Amino acid sequence: MSIGTSRLGGPAADGVPTGGDDPNKIAMLGLTFDDVLLLPAASDVVPATADTSSQLTRKIRLKVPLVSSAMDTVTESRMAIAMARAGGIGVLHRNLPISDQASQVETVKRSEAGMVTVPVTCRPD
Repeated sequence: MSIGTSRLGGPAADGVPTGGDDPNKIAMLGLTFDDVLLLPAASDVVPATADTSSQLTRKIRLKVPLVSSAMDTVTESRMAIAMARAGGIGVLHRNLPISDQASQVETVKRSEAGMVTVPVTCRPD
């Protein structure tokens, strides 16, 4: 796989660009949809063997390189949970009081493999 020069004038690289010789750095080249143009053509790539994972931080690797926007109209707990289940990550927005932000984080953290592991319950009385 080859990554060509972006319209922003970034360098071309073969494979996945990394931090070079520094093992503490992760990929240095980030591309968005506006930076690349995909043309229809025959390919030798077998979809089942393609690795779409992406190193977000030193400790977080995503199965798919998708991150939802930290906008109040885009990501709250439901979207963050859906992104995690799909292999991506959701960034919660900050347009909430701190207590509500903490509640959103707690909801996401409690959701595991499609099940809420510590459900909040109440009694009929």
